[in-house]
Amino acid sequence: MEKHTTKITSKSIEQSGLPTDYKKAIAEYIWNGFDANATKIEIDFDANETGYIFNLSITDNGDGINLENIDETFGHFLDSQKVSTFDNEGFVKGKKGKGRFAFSVFSNKAIWRTNYLTKENRIFGYDIVINKNSRNSFNIDNKAISKKTQTGTKVVFEDFHSLTADLLEDVEFENFLCAEFGWFLFLNKQFEYSIKINGENIDYWSIIDDFEEFEEVIEENKFQVSFLRWRKKIGDKYFYYFLNDEKKEKSRKHTSFNNKAIDFHHSVYIESDFFNEFVQTKEDVGVLDFSEKNQTNPIFKKLIRNLNNFVFEKERQFVRESQAEKLIIKYHSKNIFPKFRNNSYEKYRQKDLENVIRELYCIQPNIFQGLKETQSKTIVGFLNLLLDTEQREHVLEIIENVITLTDEEREGLAKSLKKTNFSQITKLIKLLENRFEVIEIIKSLVFELEKFSNERDHIQKVIEKNYWLFGEQYHLASADKNFETALNNYLYYLEKGEKIPEKINNKKKLKRPDIFICRQTDIPDSTGNEYTIEENIIVELKRPSVIIGKEQYSQVEDYLIFIKDEARFNSQLRKWKFILVGKKVDSFIENKYESQKLKGKRYLVEAVQNYEIYAMTWDDVFKTFDNRHKHLIDKLEFKESIVEELKEKGFTVNRETANKLTKIAVNQ
Repeated sequence: MEKHTTKITSKSIEQSGLPTDYKKAIAEYIWNGFDANATKIEIDFDANETGYIFNLSITDNGDGINLENIDETFGHFLDSQKVSTFDNEGFVKGKKGKGRFAFSVFSNKAIWRTNYLTKENRIFGYDIVINKNSRNSFNIDNKAISKKTQTGTKVVFEDFHSLTADLLEDVEFENFLCAEFGWFLFLNKQFEYSIKINGENIDYWSIIDDFEEFEEVIEENKFQVSFLRWRKKIGDKYFYYFLNDEKKEKSRKHTSFNNKAIDFHHSVYIESDFFNEFVQTKEDVGVLDFSEKNQTNPIFKKLIRNLNNFVFEKERQFVRESQAEKLIIKYHSKNIFPKFRNNSYEKYRQKDLENVIRELYCIQPNIFQGLKETQSKTIVGFLNLLLDTEQREHVLEIIENVITLTDEEREGLAKSLKKTNFSQITKLIKLLENRFEVIEIIKSLVFELEKFSNERDHIQKVIEKNYWLFGEQYHLASADKNFETALNNYLYYLEKGEKIPEKINNKKKLKRPDIFICRQTDIPDSTGNEYTIEENIIVELKRPSVIIGKEQYSQVEDYLIFIKDEARFNSQLRKWKFILVGKKVDSFIENKYESQKLKGKRYLVEAVQNYEIYAMTWDDVFKTFDNRHKHLIDKLEFKESIVEELKEKGFTVNRETANKLTKIAVNQ
């Protein structure tokens, strides 16, 4: 056995900022494996019923540790040789050489059993041994030509002092690894990178709350973009990752959306052959040098601008739907809101106050954070007093003296602050007028602007804000979200905000229904007692040019099968309607109508137990609305052509008009 002495002391190791818990310590060894070009990491342990660990090891299939350089790697500290090994295929995590000493957090001894490829193209193996009480030296043992055919390193830990099996079996351990490495595993998913715990892959998809893929085209350059929002803080900063056409990382750039106050944890991956000639400089990771394609390149500048706009909208959506709503719930639970009486006027005042607080939170979350309860009550009480007077518009002036608002933020807040007539009759007329205007806008998008409108940018946005089209007094569970998110939103609503998040173990969970609304209704039974039925509607919208046929029907049928197979969705006390909406239907759908004709339900194309599928044209939707409100619409002379009104203001029939109409409908 050879003994090697390092240029460090145990005291210097203790003062170097080593990991402070077992999770971070284990993560150091995993990063060491990936730094050594590993693609697979295996964590294996064995323990008895009391939790005592017999053995624990971390194995990688990396390059191994070259014995010829051992004194420059294990012999140095806070000056790792890895720093000089930077290349254009990735980055180095273990730059300081601290990871090898992390074992001391939970054990007294670590053994590296490593195999590497020699200059003679042979696999050579040996062991490195470090003891906690003598970390300023290490021993080399068992040197020999290896019989193994693959390089790699297995780190074996012994003599545990603060680690038990329950900690490694805890779901929080896997969640930590998912948060620490999920962004990196996704970055390298094409190369099948993986981390296993006792033979089972960690599922980093379990901590993804939002996932969206789309293609960005700039002057014939195609960029495949993948956006991920993580449920937990990830083990990296928030970056745009630039990948070449071989799907290898060429560089990264901060997204700039790093506001710690709102937990907007995200990663954005961009793949394109545009980055093939990219050269990363080791002096400044993140500097963009495309040779002739540098940061001043107009294509790249436009790409970053478009990505920033996309992430900004994602952040605002997240804040509005998640964080702002949590603040409102918190304020109710802690009695921060003033008391409102149980009448229509007071309920409207309460809703008005909540909306203004949501808008303010979306603009600047810090206004409401870090406050004591008395301070929160003071701010909310102050807003409530102003909103109920002619001075409500001054809220905008006061806020602008505290923070700088963009034009969009100023406009949004101003709308929330507009003085409202509280007359119930006026409110009813205004509500109906707004709905009539929304109907006219959708008609224009579907019929007059068919060439310039689409599902995602126009129809989806309008219906998401106006789902009353498919039923009154429903709750929006989700819009264009995957089924796992939809399930949790659904259960959160049913359990009045007290439900623990659930997981769906089905690859189809990432399917995204356009609109999912639900409501609860109390129904008397034969004995006179009441029981609660849950009515659920999933709407699948199609762009104006799509004719509904077998393909579209099959998509909705897949939704039905998925829900029917999911135990948490399929109680007999839950009724499900699936509604397909498009411009026309073909003969396949017409035949389906005929097959269900005897059931006497208009637009029905399939019925199985408590599940029904309907197919409607947009004209069907409009006529249904007209019939429901005919007695009022006939007496109120609303304008029927929104497009004509816009033409008078200088707009022409083009995509800009479609965008304008969508914005009007969304803001109703």
